[in-house]
Amino acid sequence: MLDDLLGRTELKERIETLEEEKEHLERQLAAEQERRADAVTDRQEAQRQVNRLEDRVAELEDRVSRLQSADAELSFRRESAVRGSRLDEILARLESVETGPEGLLTAYVPDGHDLPEAVREGFGDRTRLVSRAAPCLAVTDDAGLVGVCLSVPVSPEPFAEWGESARLDRSWFQPRGTYTLALVRSDLFAMGTYDGRERTAFHGFDSDLTSQHSKGGFSQSRFERLREEEIDDHLDRCRAALEERAADPLYVVGEQSVIWEVSDLATVTAPVDATGDPEAALEDAFEDFWTVQVRSV
Repeated sequence: MLDDLLGRTELKERIETLEEEKEHLERQLAAEQERRADAVTDRQEAQRQVNRLEDRVAELEDRVSRLQSADAELSFRRESAVRGSRLDEILARLESVETGPEGLLTAYVPDGHDLPEAVREGFGDRTRLVSRAAPCLAVTDDAGLVGVCLSVPVSPEPFAEWGESARLDRSWFQPRGTYTLALVRSDLFAMGTYDGRERTAFHGFDSDLTSQHSKGGFSQSRFERLREEEIDDHLDRCRAALEERAADPLYVVGEQSVIWEVSDLATVTAPVDATGDPEAALEDAFEDFWTVQVRSV
């Protein structure tokens, strides 16, 4: 009653209200301070992660740079294109190399992107050169004294094996026995039957293809259609001739864009750049096909 008369009740209620507001504000302040502390912590952690990533990127860039530099410095010790007696001499030298058991590695590598573990083990830092040379026959020894990659005209099935001597088959590199070699271009065909290096039969022809059109003539699309029809007719003649061949295996060489059309008939296909009349072009194609690239690693 006295408090009411003196107005103290109202003041006490006001004080309680203010105390509650103060506690509420203190809680808000504490929450805000905690939120800011969390934000600072999160920001610091994010910055640490950014720093770690930047360090990792710098490390990887440095590694790439060093690898590129090493790759640029790593090169074949010698490269040459050989055939005939010179090729025979090189193959004989490789055949003469003998080591202890499991001392010499021979591998046919058809794809430079998927090398057998034995090749990586045998060539070590020089493995990248084998990748560059593929497809190839690669030979090395466990002492690193021998290292060579040879292109293979008549490729075997992929293999990788250690032994006392190199696994070489002369028929992979040099003409042996009877076979047919055919040159197929979009405007020319030439086919020879061979016994080793000696040609025993020949058949060839060329086709006149529409080479250009005039502005006053038919349209470009019609010209292209006519030319494609002429090439198709030419390839039909090529296929018919190949099916009448006198000897197997059949090696087909020529324009990459057309030899695939008859690849189902061939044991081996290979692109070559041979021009001229059919007989002369076949002679060039023969020499090109049986030329081996020798790369010392």
